[in-house]
Amino acid sequence: MYKFLIIRTLSFFLSASGVWTAIGEGIADFSDFICGYPLFFLLIGGGLFFLIYSGFAPLRHYGKAISALKMKDNDAAGQISSFEALASAIAATVGMGNIAGVAIALSIGGPGAIFWMWVSAIVGMATKFFEGTLAVMYKGKDSAGEVQGGPMYMITSGLGPKWKPLAVFFSVFGMIGTLCIIQANQLTESITTIFFAPEQNTLMMRFIIGMVICAIVSLVVVGGIKRISKVATRLVPLMVALYFIIVLYIMFTHLGAVPSVLKSIVVEAFSPRASLGGVVGSVIAVALIGVRRAALVNEAGVGTASMMHGASKNNEPVREGLVAMLGPSIDSGLVCTLTAIAILIGVDVNPDILPKESGLNSMQGLQIAINAFDASIPGVGRYLLFAMVLMFAFSTMFSYSYYGQKCTGFLFGANRAGYYNYFFLAMLVVAAMIPLKTAISLVDTAYALMAFPTMLTMFILAPKAKKEMKKYFAKTKNK
Repeated sequence: MYKFLIIRTLSFFLSASGVWTAIGEGIADFSDFICGYPLFFLLIGGGLFFLIYSGFAPLRHYGKAISALKMKDNDAAGQISSFEALASAIAATVGMGNIAGVAIALSIGGPGAIFWMWVSAIVGMATKFFEGTLAVMYKGKDSAGEVQGGPMYMITSGLGPKWKPLAVFFSVFGMIGTLCIIQANQLTESITTIFFAPEQNTLMMRFIIGMVICAIVSLVVVGGIKRISKVATRLVPLMVALYFIIVLYIMFTHLGAVPSVLKSIVVEAFSPRASLGGVVGSVIAVALIGVRRAALVNEAGVGTASMMHGASKNNEPVREGLVAMLGPSIDSGLVCTLTAIAILIGVDVNPDILPKESGLNSMQGLQIAINAFDASIPGVGRYLLFAMVLMFAFSTMFSYSYYGQKCTGFLFGANRAGYYNYFFLAMLVVAAMIPLKTAISLVDTAYALMAFPTMLTMFILAPKAKKEMKKYFAKTKNK
């Protein structure tokens, strides 16, 4: 009887393998579509609208944004300070994309793609300005009565109860999109690539690595938002400073290459690349490559950062918006630029490290970065980069667990939100062992679908944010 059941079960899965393959391919095709031009025009086009609508606030008020980091409202509702909210949000966005994603952009679009990353960073700052402002303007309360922020509360408090299905839509995909499957898998791949021979890259080895990653992450995430924010406020400045020092060393030891590298970023932003078509089409293609990579890095408009900034103790919504807009300037602006300079100097030392391929994936991008650091700092370059990869990857995992937990709390109640952490941690171990093609497509699709309700809500509520903005800037005009 048992043999019969086992045989029938195996027969079912074997006969259904074609169906599962078709489902996987369908998910991948939909992901390629939704994460392509629809997401690009939503985030970049929307960000351009917010930039103009705000009167170019990111450019005009950057100094005030830095000053706002020092201000506190200890009597305000919330769990963390504005600085802790910013550090935690940056911890989530400064990740593998700042290394592997930049390498891919350079490989396909050339140095000019980095110029368009800068443009995207400015646009992203405008979006984050409105995100942070609205997150504080429209805080809500969870089932336990604790004040919370994020798109789901922005929707229900700002647009009203009849819009709750949109908040549910965001939260469902937020639980999936903020799983760190990709980060855990890539971290595992980088460890096995740098430290182990191919024959040692076994399923058991990957399981052990996954368990170690899970154990480290659990030490932080089980402590909730306060522990995550405390770790982030120490880790983020440290890792950005260390990365800056490493790249500065590369620049000083290769001073002759620096002027040409910086010049190529600006000049090639408007120069045609033979591999990408005609003159106009080529420039547009390079721009699309750069801004799309930056949009995926800084997460402006996706809604994740508003969950952090909505948890801040701040009675001034616009002041929180100013703090929030600093994020893209650091992750898409500073960190991505540091990676680009290091890779381009590495290319100057060894031109063969930057292949021109259209189908590069993240692990190939990481390998390009490793080769570039090795070329610039022989012997230790790859290990220095690996240290940064460790910090970048773990910082993302720490903050993403909070995002998923908040979505879970909104859907199932605050008393059940903690269960998400166990699911999140288990998926880190699974991610270390599985091939990721379908999983990546599923997570990317969920990530994109988080952006649509977030941006729609922000478009509707933008006039109210602008009204608040005028009052705040009039009040602080001479400060």
